[in-house]
Amino acid sequence: MPLADVSFGDLLLTVFEISLFVIWIWILFTIIGDLFRDHDMSGFAKAIWIIFLVFIPYISMLVYLIARGSGMRERALKAQSEAKHQFDSYVQEQAHTSPADELHKGREATEDAEHSRNRQKTVIEPGISRAFAYPNTKGVFWRDHCRCCG
Repeated sequence: MPLADVSFGDLLLTVFEISLFVIWIWILFTIIGDLFRDHDMSGFAKAIWIIFLVFIPYISMLVYLIARGSGMRERALKAQSEAKHQFDSYVQEQAHTSPADELHKGREATEDAEHSRNRQKTVIEPGISRAFAYPNTKGVFWRDHCRCCG
């Protein structure tokens, strides 16, 4: 079929059909994911649902959404909270401390090392007074402490 023979209406219809197909696939995978997420349902019942979804897709999707659609949200939220809990416990196990403790330790170590290094420079270099004159943004000259503090 040459491109010149395709009308604007045919193009819109094709786009609409592709959109419906994508939506159908999305709903199908959502239902299949919900089936395997549900631990209360037996394996035989899951197999029956899959068979119906493959051979009678539209009717079985509607029946599933009507019959079991109310519990889909609860099962999805439960799975998300379990995954978050497992991830948090894994991170805590690997870190051995809380993230706030690590940040606090790193900050203290950095401040202590920088302060001692700058204090040592001030003590070793002769002729440097303790009062340095640097302008601030308001034009006032002041600085009466070591280099690391300001």
